[in-house]
Amino acid sequence: MTEFSVWAPGKNRVSVLIGDQRLPLQPAPGGWWRADLPDHGHGTDYAFLLDDDPRPLPDPRSTWQPKGVHERSRVYDQDTFWWTDDGWTGRALAGSVLYECHIGTFTEKGTFDAAIAKLDHLASLGVGLVEVLPVNAVDGPVNWGYDGVGWYAVTENYGGPDAFKRFVDACHARGLGVVLDVVYNHLGPSGAYLDRFAPYFAGSNIWGPSLNLDGPESDEVRRYVIDNALMWLRDFHVDGLRIDAVHALRDTRAQHVLEQLAVEVTALECHVGRPLSLIAESDLNDPRLITSREGGGYGLDAQWADDVHHCLHAVLTGESQGYYGDFADAGLNGLAHVLTRGFLHEGTWSSFRRRSHGAAIDTGKIPGSRLVTYLQNHDQVGNRATGDRITHSVSPGILACGAALLFTSAFTPMLFMGEEWGARTPWQFFSRFPDPGLRQAVRDGRRQEFADHGWSDAAEVPDPGAESTVIDSTLDWDEAEVEPHATLLRMYRELIALRRSCPELSDPWLDSVGVDVHEAARTLVVARGAMRIVVNLGPEPVTLSLGATITQILLASEPTQSEDDSFTVPAEAFAICRLAS
Repeated sequence: MTEFSVWAPGKNRVSVLIGDQRLPLQPAPGGWWRADLPDHGHGTDYAFLLDDDPRPLPDPRSTWQPKGVHERSRVYDQDTFWWTDDGWTGRALAGSVLYECHIGTFTEKGTFDAAIAKLDHLASLGVGLVEVLPVNAVDGPVNWGYDGVGWYAVTENYGGPDAFKRFVDACHARGLGVVLDVVYNHLGPSGAYLDRFAPYFAGSNIWGPSLNLDGPESDEVRRYVIDNALMWLRDFHVDGLRIDAVHALRDTRAQHVLEQLAVEVTALECHVGRPLSLIAESDLNDPRLITSREGGGYGLDAQWADDVHHCLHAVLTGESQGYYGDFADAGLNGLAHVLTRGFLHEGTWSSFRRRSHGAAIDTGKIPGSRLVTYLQNHDQVGNRATGDRITHSVSPGILACGAALLFTSAFTPMLFMGEEWGARTPWQFFSRFPDPGLRQAVRDGRRQEFADHGWSDAAEVPDPGAESTVIDSTLDWDEAEVEPHATLLRMYRELIALRRSCPELSDPWLDSVGVDVHEAARTLVVARGAMRIVVNLGPEPVTLSLGATITQILLASEPTQSEDDSFTVPAEAFAICRLAS
């Protein structure tokens, strides 16, 4: 027997269409319709018919859409996959390094199976968790993933559900956990049929239709979100979820949907016997997201910390346009502030928003490991007009300095695919919807967006629908073997290894971090216990006194000189040393 069920309150008749047969479903409590049917198991194609509407619709909870988001669903039995990760005990977020990748451009073939061939590289790099951009079913052959409409189905573009399980299984075999990026704040512009079934939507935001999380009949909508999250963690053995743009989740209930999710994930965590992490992307600088439920917060495990990125980017590149303005003005002192506090805006004025923004973190109670930080990520690269990486703006020496500050910080560091060797390939915005009108609307909207932001020549914005945009954005793995990329890759490996071997460098408590800066000389000295991270961002060598005898130089990007407590660091270089206790 196979149960076919769908939530469709207010409908008079609901049927499942299998082949040419229209088989009626029976009404059930809560607006559900159900039927148990024999001989229609794994691999059966089906669709739903509502009242007198002749249009067959895919299942809102379909886990397999082999012919695309507009076509019939296919029954997928989760138990048909043979897992080999019985010994996997999980990977905690604290103490790990994340690696963000987009499966479609991670390799030339752009599939899960092709990505498996690169996992040994990630393991040798020292990565703990692979963060995969959204894999939901989406209309068209290529997409960032944030236009997904089949939230329960894995896109066939990458190989479908079994291929994703093979990828997760292969990660676990190499000691790598998997974090999946999920999008609950909106649906894509093509193939979103949820509103045909029930009141799933409650208005829209800047990206598309948003969910009804707190209005009439919203209980089942919330279950749609939470059941989806639990499915990835339980049935696909994923180790964590990165939840996109949670500030766009409108929910006025006493218990926010994120807190409800945290409660149920904790229960699942106890059942599966491995850590399960929830990471929010938030524009709010709101510590409540990562404050424990006992402390009155939502109880999420971490959130992205854009302020750290913005300070690093502004200091390393000198950029000051748009939202970088406040961070550029803050300079090295601003960078010192975020390295010890996490947020620059702590209820302070944001010139970009033209209002006060954020709240302060209690650094004595909330560890820095709950903040995921980065030099680059898909947003900060891909939402630049031409998708240029920081590699295009700074020297390899400056990039190494940024990496040193990141990997010796109290935060949970994340790098974006190819960053470890200073990839020169851009990562541009792309989507290729089959509808020509929609493709043109996306193309025009993208160019207008950058024109509004003062981009000097909006015509330079790559066409999101062009095949060349995807090709240009695909990693060139041959780069990693030639200079200066090979040296930078070695430096990344050594930094991550040093972080793992020295407890001072993975200590998550921000109130134990000290930072001294010299704006004129462009130097920072970060204190981590007896360790000192000396960074010279200036154009000339600098000699510094560290106030204690230097007993060991653990890592340096360029040859350095030390004598007693005196340390000379070349231009655009860093050194990590240990002082006498």
